[in-house]
Amino acid sequence: MNTVLSRFLLGLLVFGGGALSARADATLNSCELKPVMMEEFNDESIAPDRIGPARWTAHTPWGGDFGDAQFSDPGPNGPFKVQDGVLSIIAKKGSNGKWTSGLIAAADATGAGVGTRYGYFEVRMKMPPGPGTWPAFWLIPLRPADAMDGKVEIDVIEYYGRATSEYHSVVHVWFRDQAKNRGDGHIVSVPAGSLIDDFHTFGVDISPQKLSFFFDRKKVWEYPTPPELDSAMYPLVNLALGSGWPIDKTPNPSTLLVDYVHVYGRGAGPAEGCEPGLPLSE
Repeated sequence: MNTVLSRFLLGLLVFGGGALSARADATLNSCELKPVMMEEFNDESIAPDRIGPARWTAHTPWGGDFGDAQFSDPGPNGPFKVQDGVLSIIAKKGSNGKWTSGLIAAADATGAGVGTRYGYFEVRMKMPPGPGTWPAFWLIPLRPADAMDGKVEIDVIEYYGRATSEYHSVVHVWFRDQAKNRGDGHIVSVPAGSLIDDFHTFGVDISPQKLSFFFDRKKVWEYPTPPELDSAMYPLVNLALGSGWPIDKTPNPSTLLVDYVHVYGRGAGPAEGCEPGLPLSE
């Protein structure tokens, strides 16, 4: 078994004090999962706009920045740095008083990229300290940017630096007719400061029936799978600022640390009914 799969299984087996929980519904179901994207950030493979040979693009494929920091291209003065298998996304304020930061997306505007419709998406990150920071790990449909009516957005984690004892998981369904928009969210409570003190994993398991959200491989929320989720989803990671909250006390610079992004695919069968901790397919 390769090192990545061994590490994944070890996480399944040791969370919660060294043994699998007796409650199968509280653990990540690994049955039939196959690796789709195993990004370990051993190099910086980020392109300014289209993926091409790169694994990531540095902007949203639909061309929309958000928040109070402009998402910048990779380069010597850019917001990305890879060292010792960890990606740093750095938000900083320039001499002109304006902030820049970074976003990576595993797709481009044509719909080319990497993802899966059903399966498990996970990131391991360490949050930046200080108010005004707004990092996120989220999913969007893998299809052309101009074919987005009824778009499902899955926010696995949105973290607001002003509140160190919680983070948000949110599901949106977006329509051109805004009156049709719908969704729901959940606040996950954590020990104060824990997300900035160490790395943690944040994941979502997508099945035809439900979206199951995980924190450190323990289920924290679930939501019925929207019927509009009819295509593969791809991951994005970003460090935005603001979201309506002041950034006058945001540390300059602020850095989000990303250890890995893993995507595992599965067929359309239900996630239920498998033994937790089974080996993943090579």
